[in-house]
Order: sequence, then C-alpha cells, then structure tokens
Amino acid sequence: MDFPLIDLRGAPYERGRTHGKTVPERIERSIALYRGELERRGVALAEIHRLARDFAPHVSAFDPAYLEEMQGIADGAGVALEDIVLINCRTEMMFGARQMIGASALAKNDGCTAAIILPEAAEDGVLIHGHNWDWREQCVDTGVVLRIRRSDGPDMLAFAEAGALARHGLNAAGVSLTGNYIGCDRDFNTEGRMPLGLVRRKLLESANLASALRTAWGHQRACSTNVMLAAAEGEAIDLEMAPDEIFPVAPRDGILVHANHWVSPTAQIKLRDTGIAISVCTLYRQRRTEHALRGKRRPISVADVKHALADEYGKPDSVLRPPKPGIVGSVTCTVCTTIMLPAKGEMWIARKPWVERNFRKYSLAS
Repeated sequence: MDFPLIDLRGAPYERGRTHGKTVPERIERSIALYRGELERRGVALAEIHRLARDFAPHVSAFDPAYLEEMQGIADGAGVALEDIVLINCRTEMMFGARQMIGASALAKNDGCTAAIILPEAAEDGVLIHGHNWDWREQCVDTGVVLRIRRSDGPDMLAFAEAGALARHGLNAAGVSLTGNYIGCDRDFNTEGRMPLGLVRRKLLESANLASALRTAWGHQRACSTNVMLAAAEGEAIDLEMAPDEIFPVAPRDGILVHANHWVSPTAQIKLRDTGIAISVCTLYRQRRTEHALRGKRRPISVADVKHALADEYGKPDSVLRPPKPGIVGSVTCTVCTTIMLPAKGEMWIARKPWVERNFRKYSLAS
C-alpha cells in the first residue's frame, strides 16, 4: 500500500479542509500516536490540549496562514484544532515537556540518513536528493504526500504525517529539503518556540536557495535540527541548526551526506553533542553511506543512492532500519526511503523499505 497523494489548492483554510476530509482516519492515527506518547510521559489529555493552545499564538506569529490551514484540517477531519497543533508541534511538545510542565521528557531516538548528489557527480547531470526517515513504526500508516498548488509562491510536493503541513519535499522552483535529528546542550533552554515542522514548511515554500537560507537564519527554534537543502541547478548546503545558531556544512566533490551527529568543526567546539549517546550508530551510518557513494569510479546514479540508503550493516541499528524497540514502549524503523529529483519535480518513495523496496513515483505534474 502506497502513501496516498492529496491535491490541495485554494486559500489556506480550504487546503486544510481538503486535507482533513481526504484522510480523516490517518489523522486520527497521528493524533492517537502523539497523544499516547505524551500520556506515557505522564501528560493527561487536558494538559496536552492546554500545551497546544499555548503553542497556537507562536504558530500564528510565525505565519497566520499556518494556523488557518490547521483549522481547516481540524474541521475537515472532525477533530479539535489542539490535536492538529499537537501533530505539527509534536517534537517540541514530546521532548520539551520537562521544561514546559515538569513532565518526564525522555531524549529523542529517531535517526535518519540523507545524501545529496550534485549534478557534477550525478549520472545524466541531474541532482539527486535521498533520505531515510527513521521514526515511529505507526507512521507507515499515517504518511501522506501533499501536492500543493499555490498562487503566492512555487507549487510544492511534500511528504508529511497526516495532519501536518510538511516534513520533506521539493517545489516547482527546484528547491528540495530533508531533515535529520541532532541534539545539543542548548535544546529547550532558550526562548525559541518555533516548531521544527513549520520551519521546514517555510523553507520548502522558498523561491530559491537564498530565500531559504534567509528564512533559516531569521528564526530561533526550541531545539536542534539538521536540514539539508538543495537547488536543482546544482547547489546544496547542510544546516546544522542549534536553537540559536546555525553551522553550515558544504558538499565535498559533489557529495553531501548527513546522519545524526554534528560534523561542523565549529559546532563540535562550541556545543556538547547530546545525540550520539542516543543514536550511536550515526557514526558508522554516516561513514558507510559516504563510502558507498564516494567509492564509485563513475557518475552516481539513482540506483547507487538507493543502494547506499539500503545498507543493513549493524541491523537493526543500520542505515536501513527494521522495526526495533525504542523508548517508552515505542517501536522505531525506517518509515520510508525518499529519492527526489527536483529538476524533474519528481519524488519516489518506498514505504516500509525494510520489507520491500518498491518506489512509487509522485510528481508535481498533474
């Protein structure tokens, strides 16, 4: 079963309502997942909704259209707006709970491995952007692909959890984006409250790479994240983003790879990496993915990137991760492998790639 494709157009509320009406059962699963995560941390439903209401003004201040779209999703799916805010702010609400309300907030344990191949190193001279999303196993049944038609910017093709505005994707201007977990000692200790998922959505709306970079530097976050940005014309940059500072990492010989630890020398000096202890396999996942791609004696193909992201060394703590027990009773896995060709407006996604690697094509074209 592939991830459903949802066509969205019109004003933000209208787009959201279509989203909600199309996949209400998937949205219910998303809500159940994150309510359960917080309840297992000792946060009752009334407190979850209160936290969501506290986040709503920050969402609106960042972009009022985002809260309108969330309201549309809620109305379309027949759920509370607070539950849609929860889906879109789940990282901050799950892992910042100790600072916000004194609840038990355990460290994140997601993974993700990503690679960008610039045209100079790619077969046929076409930029390739690949990504493994490692997260909760339930998300194999909550994921959706959003094809968003816009009148105020480039159209977008985005993978998202049902009820969320975006997770990774590409747009009609040739900008592509993926995100990976990283952690540091500044997380949840600053005034920043901007949810990471909404930052990614804003970056994905960019008309070019420069616009995306301005957006990245223009907002503080509650916690760290790693963002890989590419432009179809032949440029890419990795942004290791602490809550209040950004450390860029450039491609080398046309290849850019990132897992879940800080690689910028400046970041390594200034920050304490809190993510390695949680996901120690990041050290060899990064190296093995790089070696698989840099070891080629010819231009790198889409098949080569798929092969690198399917590495099973150290299984289940591997680049391609089968289901394994996580924290607080959770089970994590590689939910999907995504290959993007932003110059062609194409996204190929394999759901549950640890079972079978059948890639379905999604396109910006109708």
